[in-house]
Amino acid sequence: MRVGVLTGGGDCPGLNAVLRAVTRNGISIHGHEIVGFRNGWLGPLEGLTTPLTLDSVEEILNRGGTILGSSRTNPYKVDDGVARVKATLAEHGVDALIAIGGEDTLGVAEQLTHDGVPVVGVPKTIDNDLGATDYTFGFDTAVHIATEAIDRLRTTAESHHRALVVEVMGRHAGWIALHSGLAGGANVILVPEQPFSVDKVCDLVRQRFERQYAPIVVVAEGAVPAGGEELLATGERDAFGHVRLGGVGTWLADELAERTGQESRAVVLGHTQRGGPPTAYDRVLATRFGLHAIDAVAAGEFGSMVALRGTDIVRVPLREATAELKTVPPERLAEAEVLFG
Repeated sequence: MRVGVLTGGGDCPGLNAVLRAVTRNGISIHGHEIVGFRNGWLGPLEGLTTPLTLDSVEEILNRGGTILGSSRTNPYKVDDGVARVKATLAEHGVDALIAIGGEDTLGVAEQLTHDGVPVVGVPKTIDNDLGATDYTFGFDTAVHIATEAIDRLRTTAESHHRALVVEVMGRHAGWIALHSGLAGGANVILVPEQPFSVDKVCDLVRQRFERQYAPIVVVAEGAVPAGGEELLATGERDAFGHVRLGGVGTWLADELAERTGQESRAVVLGHTQRGGPPTAYDRVLATRFGLHAIDAVAAGEFGSMVALRGTDIVRVPLREATAELKTVPPERLAEAEVLFG
């Protein structure tokens, strides 16, 4: 069997570990030939391929990003996109496809399954917001990076007696903000799931200053003030209709300075959360996903996605991956609020 594999959406630590596991298990155990499609769904659209061999994946386990490249291409937004994908697979003799990605990439995979393309999905998102799996690889790395940044920023905040607002990724789900904020001892954590009161944040910041400590506020990029709207970095939309968020951290820091009279600064971590080597946890999870994904192909379980349930890797329908986002429940935020101020 000839199996294609692609990585779509935002890059993520652990992608190369999946590719390595798919290739090694596919070739050594199942006797398959593995073909990499470059730049996400653009690869099957335009016939951009590269062979994946045991040698080509030999030293990629600890590398961040993806050796195949990625994009936010949506074949369903391209004229004759599905027909072109099918033609490319036929031209290259590809019998099945493994799609590694988040909500958008897997949404395309699910649609293609209904259109007759044999696909198996692997969940990937640093936001950890796919409901069909307990965790996604890349999330642990992003949390570690954000936590280290908070630790470092705390010392400069204390030295200069200023408030620091740390903006982390999280368009619709605040898992990175919640976990890094808890791990870093943030005094306020703001997530997209619950609009925040600027007055309440100011009160917590004042309390912190009154105790002679510098406050740290962690805010997800998609968090919004009560009665307000998301702040956009640009008004442009990608092929899946998403706008680029950003700016809430800077806006909030300015509000805090004006309302409290205390110096406040914003730090936007941005793409540093996506880059660099994956943590040990993410390397192991991504490897297990890759091993089980190629097993699912060999078993002919197309239209499925590998997922983590407890400590087990299971197969679930692709539709479960895109049915609804996994967001931070109120009780988890309530736990954190005990430590605010």
